[in-house]
Amino acid sequence: MSFESLPLEHSPVPSEAPLTAAADWWQSAVIYQVYPRSFADGDGDGVGDLAGLIARLPYIASLGVDGIWMTPFQPSPQVDQGYDVSDYCGVDPLFGTMEQFEFLLSKAHALGLRILLDVVPNHCSSEHPLFQAALAAGRGSPERDMFHFVPGPVGMSDGGGSADAASDDANASARDIPPNNWPSVFGGRAWSRATPDSATDPDWYLHLFSAGQPDWNWRNPAVGDFFDGVLRFWFDKGVDGLRIDVAHALFKADGLPDSPSEGGVVDGLRSNPQVSDQEDVHEVYRRWRTLAEKYEPHRLLVGEVNLEPARAARYTRADEMHQAFAFAFVKLGWDAEAWATVGNELEAARQLHGGAPTWALENHDIVRSVTRFGGGELGSLRARAAMVALLGLPGAAYLYQGQELGLPEVDVPVEARVDPMWARGGVCRDGARVPLPWTEDAALNHGFSLGKNATAPWLPIPAGWGSHAVERQEQDPNSALNLTKAALELRRQLWKNEIFTADDGGTWRVEAGHLLICERNEHFLVAVAMGTEPVRLPSGTILLTAAPLAEEGWLPPNNAAWVVQG
Repeated sequence: MSFESLPLEHSPVPSEAPLTAAADWWQSAVIYQVYPRSFADGDGDGVGDLAGLIARLPYIASLGVDGIWMTPFQPSPQVDQGYDVSDYCGVDPLFGTMEQFEFLLSKAHALGLRILLDVVPNHCSSEHPLFQAALAAGRGSPERDMFHFVPGPVGMSDGGGSADAASDDANASARDIPPNNWPSVFGGRAWSRATPDSATDPDWYLHLFSAGQPDWNWRNPAVGDFFDGVLRFWFDKGVDGLRIDVAHALFKADGLPDSPSEGGVVDGLRSNPQVSDQEDVHEVYRRWRTLAEKYEPHRLLVGEVNLEPARAARYTRADEMHQAFAFAFVKLGWDAEAWATVGNELEAARQLHGGAPTWALENHDIVRSVTRFGGGELGSLRARAAMVALLGLPGAAYLYQGQELGLPEVDVPVEARVDPMWARGGVCRDGARVPLPWTEDAALNHGFSLGKNATAPWLPIPAGWGSHAVERQEQDPNSALNLTKAALELRRQLWKNEIFTADDGGTWRVEAGHLLICERNEHFLVAVAMGTEPVRLPSGTILLTAAPLAEEGWLPPNNAAWVVQG
């Protein structure tokens, strides 16, 4: 496979696999998540961009996936790598131009790939024009009502000063008390003073993430109207759907009461019931579903809903979002009982609300599965098995860039870390965001940069990174990459032959020797050996294993199989 890229204006638009218009394509889909700044660098500045993604689209199509989810590339100060948006309907020059995006969309569709974008409706950048207008407008203004501006519990000084310096210090300290005790997901408190140096403005503004990411006030109808316009903008361009960031947290509890708990950074929003899963939020997704279905084909809505299965499933009722990530599954370790418990919880939620789970094991926010499952050779074996299992489960699946290569988490040097969670809360997500290795040779950042010259990448590439390179794995029939391709092709055939159907559920159990079983239907099951000894597989025809079997009918430890029965 050649990795040379043609100049953008000369790149032909392939037409081998034109996009089909199946109404419910998403039910069987496998979507490949692209983190643009780490996928491919088209101009050699060390940051991935749209030109790089365009050049590498044939690679994504060759995997056999159905579409791409792109994390934010809109204009942003990049405080949180694009999740602090200053213009929802543009392209940050760091990544390219709107013309390049339109070309990317056209080329992807010609390759049979749908495009999903990230929309970030919980918060924006503090540099967004509407937030800047709110700061300038002052207390009680309609502009400030677009966000959560709230005075602290202690009023400002009534003027005149004080002859007592100690009293002045005490007053200043009292005025530093925020409106409530809510913690930020990134560490510290979730409030910042609107105008810290003002003696007359007592307002604080809410930011569940960094101070550069103020939360929108969704109780103001104008915010909903604003986002309707954002959705229409991208849907009108032909984008196939949206992944909705922090989808469960748009509404906060009336009156903004104190949280009963002040959980740590790793706990995220779950420790504070006042900031998420408010009943009002469901009306937003009913409204968006109606909007999405005004387009032909209908646009897809996918939610980041980090809640327990029974609560998360409510977001995928028939008139709300189509999909929500199965977060209870995403962060599991190598534990058969835990997988079975979560699997059965997800199946119970499906039966209650009708939406199949949306499976993932990796994304840009969590430790890569190779490392999470033990690291080294052991972690690699388990990650291969988990990926095979994932693709055999009932429902859609999402793969994160580099997962198909078996990339491990990188221990990014402290001085090179840029994640705001690291600075504020001591948790770093950079290790899952290191640029992809395309070539074994280290030149041009292991092929990450496509020009003749390249600057150092935005995150440092570790020694030995080329051993995981696409170029190398393409030539190895036993590589993680070729296993992924084989599994995706077989999955497609099973859907075509109706062995897989949209009505499939999942019955999970653990058998002797820590053999995890998920029966998808009466004809098909997934088996994962999570113990330390080989285990006897159920009877049937073995279609696929993550690694070769040493003895027929016996599944070695840290392996997975697809079995057809009957």
